[in-house]
Amino acid sequence: MHPMTGLIYSWIRNVRTLFFLISCSVFLFVPLAQAQQSSAKSMADMNMETPVASDDPLAAAKRLADKQESEFNHHFAGFLVILAGLFILAEDRIGKHWPLSRYAWPMCFVAAGLFVLIFSDTEIWPFGPQSPWYAVTHNSEDLQHKIFALILLALGCVAFQRARGRWKTVWAASIFPIVGAAGAILLLFHAHGGDMHAPDAMATMEHVQNQHRWFAAAGLGVAFANALAETPQRWQRLFRIAWPAMLIVLGFLLARYTE
Repeated sequence: MHPMTGLIYSWIRNVRTLFFLISCSVFLFVPLAQAQQSSAKSMADMNMETPVASDDPLAAAKRLADKQESEFNHHFAGFLVILAGLFILAEDRIGKHWPLSRYAWPMCFVAAGLFVLIFSDTEIWPFGPQSPWYAVTHNSEDLQHKIFALILLALGCVAFQRARGRWKTVWAASIFPIVGAAGAILLLFHAHGGDMHAPDAMATMEHVQNQHRWFAAAGLGVAFANALAETPQRWQRLFRIAWPAMLIVLGFLLARYTE
């Protein structure tokens, strides 16, 4: 067999495997997503049937605090994602003078994962009265935040091991695009809590969901470009630049998040 033909077959097998596993992740998350969408629709219907009461100053202050907390969480995570992308793009240049720089971008993912795990929901201990188990079993938004945190930690830990020169197999290289794509798909169904009796509640929910669709699109772009960057083919060098560039785009989208 001609070497180029072998590379093409290898590329096709890797991409086919990637999309197979992405499809599996869709089937994993769709039941949860359908339940969340059904619940959101029921709440929306109830909200349309119930007149909105005059705005309570205490309730308004609580909504503002929750809004600021959520926006800060997205903005800080976006900053770390942008930083990771910049470190990847500059790795070849700064690595000559600072060999430890190859660990910089994996640690950005680890830091983002720890931040989301601890600070994403301040109603959970140690900041609030709820236990972690109660929160993740009674609130789908809290559960998804912790899943996102675990995804970031997994991506960072795998990248750290590969930066150490370990986990050089094809399957190890496939972990980042597979897990990243699964996280991007989950963003399409992200449950965002809020006061459905607040003024413009439905418009706010639609605005938040639209932003998460953009996050998902950018995340899938990162995963797909990363998969091609790890696959020997004609455009491999281009995708090695494209995937951190897409990562920076995702970071900017997170950094501009509003509610």
